[in-house]
Amino acid sequence: MGRIGIFFASETRNTAEVARLIQQHYLPAGTADVHDLEVADAAQVDAYESLIFGTSTMGCGNFSSTLEAFLPELDKVDLSGKTVALFGLGDQYGYPAEFCDALGLLYVELLRRNAYVIGSWPTAGYSYEASRADLGDGSFCGLVLDQDNQPQLTEHRLANWITAIQPSLLPGTPPIALQREASVRPMTPGNRRAA
Repeated sequence: MGRIGIFFASETRNTAEVARLIQQHYLPAGTADVHDLEVADAAQVDAYESLIFGTSTMGCGNFSSTLEAFLPELDKVDLSGKTVALFGLGDQYGYPAEFCDALGLLYVELLRRNAYVIGSWPTAGYSYEASRADLGDGSFCGLVLDQDNQPQLTEHRLANWITAIQPSLLPGTPPIALQREASVRPMTPGNRRAA
């Protein structure tokens, strides 16, 4: 079993593809396992000290039905000793007023359960009206990807985000040889604005 658990909720399979891409191309071999929240449970989440959660936003800023159904399982896990990073997929032009809202909602749920959340991401380079994932300080609460409008930026964004969070998720492992963007920084729960 790997040291990082990557858990995703995906309605269109795009989030699942990103989760597998992170495991297979952006983390050292054998260090991460991927789990679909549709079939995962609390014991699987609890088995990892480091976690990555991925979600898409459905409709007018809602969780997917899979993630909504899974949230009670998180109440069975002590997240206070776990390091957690988040990524979310959204459509900034189709849904500009609720861009990646589910990512922000998940962030609040994890903080409420005392998770140590890392991996904020700059809001620069996106065009949207509002987002619950926007912390109000020039950063999102996790990596934001737009496969509908900016798929050409996904590889660059993933590479820089993983480079920034890998030391916290995998202490003592050599960093992967990817270019790091200085504005990508780990984040503590105290950095967020009120949701």
